[in-house]
Amino acid sequence: MTIAGIDHAALPIGNVEEMLSFYASLGFSVRSFGNDDLPVHAVMLGNVRLNFHEPKTWKSADFPRGPNALPGCGDFCFVWDGTVEEAVEFVCEKGVQIEFGPVERTGARAQSREIGDSIYFRDPDQNLLEFIIYRRST
Repeated sequence: MTIAGIDHAALPIGNVEEMLSFYASLGFSVRSFGNDDLPVHAVMLGNVRLNFHEPKTWKSADFPRGPNALPGCGDFCFVWDGTVEEAVEFVCEKGVQIEFGPVERTGARAQSREIGDSIYFRDPDQNLLEFIIYRRST
């Protein structure tokens, strides 16, 4: 037996409606499930899924989670399929400020010797988001 991949990541959120709306504006589909006592929201883009746990869920002793996880603890990198300029324009159109970049980075494709340029910005809960734009092989 081996680990086949990552299925999803989860994080606590504070600003439920703002977070769901923001990720929908980035192109993620939004799905809510669970029950009234322990609601969970999923934002999905292709095979990428992030579960969002709203306050009454992540504060519940009945819900398993990392003991020190609080809203704003996330740091995610997404592959942008376009140019750096298009990524910057897309983020700025959302009314979001680019915090850092573009800057050269290596990501998960480093084993295939691909490098890219990244821009960094934040979602409504202040999680750090990165768009990496792969540009060439070395």
